[in-house]
Amino acid sequence: MNIWLVMLFGGLITFGMRFSLIFLFGRLKVPETMRRALHYVPPAVLSAIIFPELFLREGTLDLSMENFRLLAGLAAVLIAWFSRNTLVTIIAGMAVLFLLQFFL
Repeated sequence: MNIWLVMLFGGLITFGMRFSLIFLFGRLKVPETMRRALHYVPPAVLSAIIFPELFLREGTLDLSMENFRLLAGLAAVLIAWFSRNTLVTIIAGMAVLFLLQFFL
């Protein structure tokens, strides 16, 4: 099958799913408790993706100073705290990880 057809159908399916939810939420009255609960979904998902990468190495908990990902993550948290800029945080965290891996 042509790759362009796969991309087109994948895009249409994704658009359809997202548009249907937006359309339904526009027509339905969403309870305030659900709106407050949905507010916490993005941080929870992001934490579930990032924390295992920071704290686990080869399936075991690693809180040592040799865990460069954890050190870079801590540096990124400090940078995010002071800069309040997502792009600066990502770039600085990646730079710290690169420098730790390169020099140590």
